[in-house]
Amino acid sequence: MSVPTPHITAKEGDFAPTVLMPGDPLRSKFIADNFLENARLVNNTRGVQGYTGLYKGKPVSVMASGMGIPSIGIYSYELFHEYGVENIIRVGTAGMLNQSLKVRDVVIGMSAYTNSNYGAQFGFQGHLAPCCSWKLLSDAMAAAERLNIHAVPGAIYSSDTYYDISGAANKLKELGVLAVEMEAAGLYLTAAQAGKNALSICTISDNPTTGESLGAEERQLTFTQMMVLALEIA
Repeated sequence: MSVPTPHITAKEGDFAPTVLMPGDPLRSKFIADNFLENARLVNNTRGVQGYTGLYKGKPVSVMASGMGIPSIGIYSYELFHEYGVENIIRVGTAGMLNQSLKVRDVVIGMSAYTNSNYGAQFGFQGHLAPCCSWKLLSDAMAAAERLNIHAVPGAIYSSDTYYDISGAANKLKELGVLAVEMEAAGLYLTAAQAGKNALSICTISDNPTTGESLGAEERQLTFTQMMVLALEIA
């Protein structure tokens, strides 16, 4: 494989060493429009928008991943292996499991439980709960303290099933897992295989236990703390 790839039409050198990766292409555009200087569109294949610009004078890219481990697995693989990207920071939403959290809180995934079979490709006959990059995590926690952003690190759960009738998330809640989302485990495993760095920074958008939830526009436009935190460590 070489650039362009089957899913990314950017040219060699179009991506910065660090890519912020929201799930939503419109959140990608929002970050580029509101936080990056001289941002230019480098990919729009299948409507998955990717931009590269400057944040405080430093090149940074942002590109959407789509929803779920299969989707982020494709994009992160191609960015790591074909475009020379060193760091991918997911900036997404998550559902609250730990009831000490609040909607709009920022959680950082130290490790990611999953019900996905994505890890089977690596040949390990057991259960994988991949971890983030320690450097990105430590940098993020230091930046959160400096910026007075309340960020909670801990285990998260990457589910393959959004409408999950099994109740698996409730079982993990008893083990102290903070929140449920759909991408981090795939990103962390892809980064580990590539020898690269990954981190997932999420904002709590809803509480499945109580039914409290924020709308699509609020999720797209108002979760700026996680964006700033990711940009500060890019």
